[in-house]
Amino acid sequence: MFVDRVGKLPEGDTAPLYQQLQRVLRAAIERQVLAPDEALPPERDLAQAYNVSRVTVRKALDGLVDARMLTRRQGAGTFVAARVEKSFSKLSSFTEDMISRGRTPHSSWLSRSAGQVTPEESLTLSLSPGAPVYRFNRIRYADGAPMALEYSTVPAFALVGPEAVETSLYEALEKTGHRPARALQRLRAVLFTAEQAELLAVAAGDPGLLIERRGFMSDGRIVEVTRSYYRGDAYDFVAELTAV
Repeated sequence: MFVDRVGKLPEGDTAPLYQQLQRVLRAAIERQVLAPDEALPPERDLAQAYNVSRVTVRKALDGLVDARMLTRRQGAGTFVAARVEKSFSKLSSFTEDMISRGRTPHSSWLSRSAGQVTPEESLTLSLSPGAPVYRFNRIRYADGAPMALEYSTVPAFALVGPEAVETSLYEALEKTGHRPARALQRLRAVLFTAEQAELLAVAAGDPGLLIERRGFMSDGRIVEVTRSYYRGDAYDFVAELTAV
Protein backbone atom coordinates (compact mmCIF):
# COMPACT_ATOMS: atom_id res chain seq x y z
CA MET A 1 0.00 0.00 0.00
CA PHE A 2 1.04 3.59 -0.68
CA VAL A 3 1.04 4.61 2.99
CA ASP A 4 3.16 1.62 4.03
CA ARG A 5 5.74 2.52 1.40
CA VAL A 6 5.76 6.29 1.79
CA GLY A 7 5.03 6.65 5.51
CA LYS A 8 2.23 7.62 7.87
CA LEU A 9 1.45 11.02 9.30
CA PRO A 10 3.49 11.52 12.50
CA GLU A 11 1.63 10.97 15.74
CA GLY A 12 1.39 13.90 18.10
CA ASP A 13 2.36 16.47 15.42
CA THR A 14 0.42 19.69 15.98
CA ALA A 15 1.20 21.20 12.56
CA PRO A 16 -1.69 21.58 10.11
CA LEU A 17 -2.55 18.29 8.38
CA TYR A 18 -1.62 19.56 4.92
CA GLN A 19 1.89 20.42 6.18
CA GLN A 20 2.26 16.99 7.77
CA LEU A 21 1.26 15.27 4.54
CA GLN A 22 3.48 17.59 2.54
CA ARG A 23 6.50 16.68 4.70
CA VAL A 24 5.79 12.96 4.35
CA LEU A 25 5.61 13.22 0.56
CA ARG A 26 8.63 15.53 0.34
CA ALA A 27 10.74 13.10 2.38
CA ALA A 28 9.66 10.20 0.17
CA ILE A 29 10.63 12.13 -2.96
CA GLU A 30 14.00 13.18 -1.53
CA ARG A 31 14.77 9.56 -0.51
CA GLN A 32 13.55 8.43 -3.95
CA VAL A 33 10.99 6.15 -2.36
CA LEU A 34 8.81 7.93 -4.91
CA ALA A 35 10.74 7.72 -8.17
CA PRO A 36 11.03 10.49 -10.78
CA ASP A 37 8.05 10.46 -13.14
CA GLU A 38 6.07 8.16 -10.80
CA ALA A 39 2.35 8.86 -10.69
CA LEU A 40 0.75 9.62 -7.33
CA PRO A 41 -2.59 8.05 -6.45
CA PRO A 42 -5.67 10.20 -7.20
CA GLU A 43 -6.48 12.84 -4.60
CA ARG A 44 -9.55 10.95 -3.37
CA ASP A 45 -7.42 7.84 -2.76
CA LEU A 46 -4.78 9.84 -0.89
CA ALA A 47 -7.50 11.47 1.22
CA GLN A 48 -8.91 8.06 2.13
CA ALA A 49 -5.47 6.53 2.78
CA TYR A 50 -4.42 9.31 5.17
CA ASN A 51 -7.91 9.93 6.60
CA VAL A 52 -7.89 13.60 5.65
CA SER A 53 -10.08 15.74 3.41
CA ARG A 54 -9.47 16.21 -0.30
CA VAL A 55 -8.98 19.92 0.41
CA THR A 56 -6.07 18.97 2.70
CA VAL A 57 -4.58 16.71 0.02
CA ARG A 58 -4.94 19.37 -2.67
CA LYS A 59 -3.26 21.99 -0.48
CA ALA A 60 -0.36 19.64 0.30
CA LEU A 61 0.13 18.80 -3.37
CA ASP A 62 -0.14 22.45 -4.42
CA GLY A 63 2.81 23.30 -2.20
CA LEU A 64 4.94 20.54 -3.72
CA VAL A 65 3.95 21.60 -7.23
CA ASP A 66 5.00 25.18 -6.39
CA ALA A 67 8.31 23.77 -5.07
CA ARG A 68 8.78 21.95 -8.42
CA MET A 69 8.83 18.57 -6.69
CA LEU A 70 5.56 17.47 -8.31
CA THR A 71 4.06 18.25 -11.67
CA ARG A 72 0.48 18.04 -12.91
CA ARG A 73 -0.31 16.75 -16.38
CA GLN A 74 -3.63 17.63 -17.92
CA GLY A 75 -5.91 14.61 -17.90
CA ALA A 76 -3.19 12.31 -16.52
CA GLY A 77 -2.74 13.24 -12.86
CA THR A 78 0.07 14.29 -10.54
CA PHE A 79 3.61 13.00 -11.01
CA VAL A 80 6.94 13.24 -9.24
CA ALA A 81 8.98 15.81 -11.15
CA ALA A 82 11.68 14.18 -13.23
CA ARG A 83 15.05 15.88 -13.43
CA VAL A 84 17.06 15.40 -16.60
CA GLU A 85 20.73 14.42 -16.51
CA LYS A 86 22.66 16.08 -19.31
CA SER A 87 26.14 14.73 -19.92
CA PHE A 88 28.90 17.12 -20.90
CA SER A 89 30.87 14.24 -22.42
CA LYS A 90 28.52 13.74 -25.40
CA LEU A 91 27.56 16.27 -28.04
CA SER A 92 23.83 15.76 -28.57
CA SER A 93 20.76 17.85 -29.25
CA PHE A 94 17.91 18.59 -26.87
CA THR A 95 15.61 16.46 -29.02
CA GLU A 96 18.00 13.51 -28.90
CA ASP A 97 18.44 13.86 -25.13
CA MET A 98 14.72 13.82 -24.46
CA ILE A 99 13.94 10.92 -26.81
CA SER A 100 16.75 8.85 -25.29
CA ARG A 101 15.08 9.30 -21.88
CA GLY A 102 11.67 8.28 -23.14
CA ARG A 103 10.27 11.80 -23.04
CA THR A 104 8.42 13.63 -25.79
CA PRO A 105 10.11 16.85 -26.94
CA HIS A 106 8.61 19.74 -28.83
CA SER A 107 9.35 23.42 -29.36
CA SER A 108 7.43 26.67 -29.36
CA TRP A 109 9.03 29.06 -31.82
CA LEU A 110 9.53 32.64 -30.71
CA SER A 111 11.35 33.60 -33.90
CA ARG A 112 13.13 32.17 -36.94
CA SER A 113 14.85 34.76 -39.09
CA ALA A 114 17.59 35.57 -41.57
CA GLY A 115 19.94 38.51 -41.17
CA GLN A 116 23.48 39.76 -41.20
CA VAL A 117 26.00 38.85 -38.57
CA THR A 118 26.38 41.34 -35.71
CA PRO A 119 29.84 42.47 -34.60
CA GLU A 120 29.63 40.17 -31.55
CA GLU A 121 28.48 37.23 -33.68
CA SER A 122 31.23 37.82 -36.23
CA LEU A 123 33.79 37.27 -33.47
CA THR A 124 32.18 34.14 -32.00
CA LEU A 125 31.42 32.62 -35.42
CA SER A 126 34.62 33.80 -37.11
CA LEU A 127 32.61 35.35 -39.95
CA SER A 128 33.34 38.46 -42.00
CA PRO A 129 31.24 41.58 -41.33
CA GLY A 130 27.97 41.46 -43.24
CA ALA A 131 27.98 37.67 -43.60
CA PRO A 132 24.46 36.15 -43.71
CA VAL A 133 23.24 34.12 -40.73
CA TYR A 134 20.07 32.45 -39.50
CA ARG A 135 18.78 32.99 -35.96
CA PHE A 136 16.52 30.71 -33.97
CA ASN A 137 14.78 31.49 -30.69
CA ARG A 138 12.43 28.97 -29.07
CA ILE A 139 11.12 27.38 -25.89
CA ARG A 140 12.04 23.72 -25.52
CA TYR A 141 9.53 21.37 -23.89
CA ALA A 142 9.56 17.80 -22.59
CA ASP A 143 6.23 16.03 -22.00
CA GLY A 144 4.51 19.39 -22.27
CA ALA A 145 6.62 21.09 -19.57
CA PRO A 146 8.87 24.04 -20.50
CA MET A 147 12.51 23.09 -19.90
CA ALA A 148 14.74 25.66 -21.60
CA LEU A 149 14.99 28.85 -23.62
CA GLU A 150 17.29 28.50 -26.62
CA TYR A 151 18.94 31.16 -28.79
CA SER A 152 20.99 29.89 -31.75
CA THR A 153 22.85 31.59 -34.59
CA VAL A 154 24.04 29.57 -37.58
CA PRO A 155 26.05 30.71 -40.64
CA ALA A 156 23.84 30.76 -43.73
CA PHE A 157 26.16 28.36 -45.58
CA ALA A 158 25.11 25.57 -43.18
CA LEU A 159 21.36 25.54 -43.98
CA VAL A 160 19.12 26.14 -46.97
CA GLY A 161 17.05 28.58 -44.90
CA PRO A 162 15.65 29.20 -41.41
CA GLU A 163 12.54 27.11 -42.14
CA ALA A 164 14.80 24.06 -42.59
CA VAL A 165 14.87 23.69 -38.79
CA GLU A 166 11.65 22.01 -37.75
CA THR A 167 12.36 20.13 -34.51
CA SER A 168 16.10 19.50 -34.17
CA LEU A 169 18.77 21.98 -35.27
CA TYR A 170 21.37 19.22 -35.35
CA GLU A 171 19.13 17.06 -37.52
CA ALA A 172 18.79 19.93 -40.02
CA LEU A 173 22.55 20.54 -39.99
CA GLU A 174 23.21 16.84 -40.48
CA LYS A 175 21.08 16.83 -43.65
CA THR A 176 23.39 19.43 -45.22
CA GLY A 177 26.57 17.79 -43.93
CA HIS A 178 27.25 20.54 -41.39
CA ARG A 179 26.51 18.87 -38.06
CA PRO A 180 29.10 19.86 -35.41
CA ALA A 181 31.77 17.26 -34.72
CA ARG A 182 32.86 18.87 -31.45
CA ALA A 183 31.90 21.80 -29.24
CA LEU A 184 33.14 24.08 -26.52
CA GLN A 185 30.65 24.74 -23.72
CA ARG A 186 30.57 27.07 -20.76
CA LEU A 187 28.09 26.72 -17.89
CA ARG A 188 27.19 29.37 -15.34
CA ALA A 189 24.42 30.04 -12.87
CA VAL A 190 21.89 32.78 -13.63
CA LEU A 191 18.70 34.20 -12.17
CA PHE A 192 15.76 34.35 -14.55
CA THR A 193 14.45 37.74 -15.58
CA ALA A 194 10.73 38.39 -15.41
CA GLU A 195 10.41 37.82 -19.18
CA GLN A 196 12.38 34.55 -19.11
CA ALA A 197 10.49 33.35 -16.04
CA GLU A 198 7.12 33.91 -17.72
CA LEU A 199 8.19 31.88 -20.76
CA LEU A 200 9.46 29.01 -18.60
CA ALA A 201 6.58 29.05 -16.11
CA VAL A 202 8.83 29.80 -13.13
CA ALA A 203 9.12 32.76 -10.79
CA ALA A 204 11.23 35.80 -11.60
CA GLY A 205 14.56 35.47 -9.82
CA ASP A 206 14.46 31.67 -9.79
CA PRO A 207 17.86 30.04 -10.42
CA GLY A 208 18.74 28.70 -13.83
CA LEU A 209 21.71 27.39 -15.77
CA LEU A 210 23.10 29.11 -18.83
CA ILE A 211 24.98 26.95 -21.34
CA GLU A 212 26.95 28.82 -24.00
CA ARG A 213 28.08 26.50 -26.80
CA ARG A 214 30.13 26.87 -29.95
CA GLY A 215 29.89 23.94 -32.34
CA PHE A 216 32.76 23.14 -34.72
CA MET A 217 32.85 21.10 -37.89
CA SER A 218 35.69 18.63 -38.42
CA ASP A 219 37.47 21.20 -40.63
CA GLY A 220 37.47 23.71 -37.77
CA ARG A 221 34.72 26.01 -39.03
CA ILE A 222 32.26 27.23 -36.41
CA VAL A 223 28.78 26.20 -37.45
CA GLU A 224 26.69 27.06 -34.39
CA VAL A 225 26.58 29.44 -31.45
CA THR A 226 23.85 28.65 -28.94
CA ARG A 227 22.82 30.09 -25.58
CA SER A 228 20.45 27.87 -23.65
CA TYR A 229 18.80 28.87 -20.38
CA TYR A 230 17.78 25.72 -18.50
CA ARG A 231 15.45 25.54 -15.53
CA GLY A 232 17.58 24.85 -12.48
CA ASP A 233 14.88 22.65 -10.94
CA ALA A 234 14.71 20.33 -13.94
CA TYR A 235 18.31 19.68 -15.01
CA ASP A 236 21.44 18.08 -13.60
CA PHE A 237 24.61 18.41 -15.63
CA VAL A 238 27.18 15.67 -15.21
CA ALA A 239 30.70 15.13 -16.51
CA GLU A 240 32.97 12.12 -16.25
CA LEU A 241 36.42 13.03 -14.96
CA THR A 242 39.53 10.88 -15.24
CA ALA A 243 42.97 11.23 -13.66
CA VAL A 244 45.68 11.53 -16.29
